[in-house]
Amino acid sequence: MRKILTVLAALASLSLTNCGYNAIQSQDEQIKANWSEVVNQYQRRADLVPNLVNSVKGFAQQEKDVLLGVTNARAKVGSIQATPEVLNDPAALQKFQAAQGELSSALSRLLVVTENYPQLKSDALFKDLMSQLEGTENRITVARNRYIKSVQEYNVTIRSFPSNLTAMMFGYKEKANFTVENEKEISTAPRVDFNTAPAPSK
Repeated sequence: MRKILTVLAALASLSLTNCGYNAIQSQDEQIKANWSEVVNQYQRRADLVPNLVNSVKGFAQQEKDVLLGVTNARAKVGSIQATPEVLNDPAALQKFQAAQGELSSALSRLLVVTENYPQLKSDALFKDLMSQLEGTENRITVARNRYIKSVQEYNVTIRSFPSNLTAMMFGYKEKANFTVENEKEISTAPRVDFNTAPAPSK
C-alpha cells in the first residue's frame, strides 16, 4: 500500500511539473519583480522633477506655462497607484502609461525651453540634475524592456499546451504589456546638450 501511495505522489508531482503550474508561478513572480523596478525608476524620475523645476525657475521664471505643465504632469503621475494589481487591469495600466507619457512630453518641452538660457545650462546644479535625469530615462528603458520580455514569456506559457489547461483551471489570464502611442518618443531618453550653439535666425 505504501508503495502505491509513493508512486501516486510521484506521479502527481510529475504531472504538476509538466502541466506548467510551477512555470506560471515563477514567471508571474518575475513579472511582479520587473514591474517593481519599472515603478522604482519612474518614481526616481518623479523625485527629480521638483528640483529640476526649481532650478529652471531661478533662471527662467517667465516660462511659467512650461513649468506649470511639468508640475501638473508630475502631480498626475503621483496620483496613480501603480500596484501589482494594475498588471491585471489593462485600462489601469493604460492610464498609468498615459500619465508617464504626459510627464515625458512635459519634460521634453522643458528641455527645449532651457536651450534659450546659456547661464542655466552652465549652472552646476542644473547640469547635475540633467545628468541624473538622463541616467534615469535610460534605466526606465532597461526596466521596461525587462518587464516586456517577462510578460511575453508568461503570455506564451499560459497559451501553450498543456500549461494553457492549467492556466484556465487556476484562472490565470494574459497580462497587458506596454503599449504607447509613440513608443520611440517615450523610450528615448531626452537629449542633453550643453553646447552653447547660437539660436537659428528667424
